[in-house]
Amino acid sequence: EDRGYDVAVEDVSEKYITIGVWGPNARTTLQKAVADPEGLSQENFPFAAIRQIEIAGKKVTAFRISYVGEQGWELHMKYEDGLAVWDALRALDIMPFGVETYANTRRMEKSLRLQNADLLTEYNLYEADLSRPKVKGDDFVGKAAHSEYHARDHQPAMLCTLVMTDNVDSGGVARYPVGTLPILDPQTKETLVDSLGRYSYTTSIAFGPTIGKNIALGYLPHEYCQEGRELLVEYFGEHYPVRVEGIGYKPLYDPENLKPRS
Repeated sequence: EDRGYDVAVEDVSEKYITIGVWGPNARTTLQKAVADPEGLSQENFPFAAIRQIEIAGKKVTAFRISYVGEQGWELHMKYEDGLAVWDALRALDIMPFGVETYANTRRMEKSLRLQNADLLTEYNLYEADLSRPKVKGDDFVGKAAHSEYHARDHQPAMLCTLVMTDNVDSGGVARYPVGTLPILDPQTKETLVDSLGRYSYTTSIAFGPTIGKNIALGYLPHEYCQEGRELLVEYFGEHYPVRVEGIGYKPLYDPENLKPRS
């Protein structure tokens, strides 16, 4: 209103739902459910495009994007249409998977960040490796701070990908950690601290089924940001070795990102 606009904000969260269809055969499988199979071809529906499609007589907004590292679509529809679309997909023997696959295991193999887990207000976009090469000329809230970060020779910390090289505890039991684990220096056994006094903890951790190892994301101080560096994490009072596999954005699975674009 202070700029002369008449704007109303309406919460429609409970009016729409989303179903994700992903996998190596996502296109050929989904083509069996839509009214226009050819509309899902690579030529007609390129990566990152949004199109209107029809499933079980229901209008669906399809977004060709992937958070799990495979070919596929997000399907957005009215709440009341969800069950009909779900049943049509299940009739094709599409297997349902829970949020652990979507929000942790597969997205971490792709080095994809999760809001309020890996993306935190304590760290800037450059540290999360989500910044753009240029800062736009127009003013925006936070531009002064963002420009300051942009001008640095290096950031105090970077979000890194870690892989557990051994997950067997002292009792011989294989562990698959969850939660927030402190990241330690293997010599001092102390939690890492960056130049701004921020302690290093895993921001996400899960087992990566494709690579067969536990994967973690965490912010490491600049001086520890070297690929191949050996560190430790602590889980229920025991230490487990981890190796730095990537500084910033670096997928462990399909690094060229060819599968989602196929």
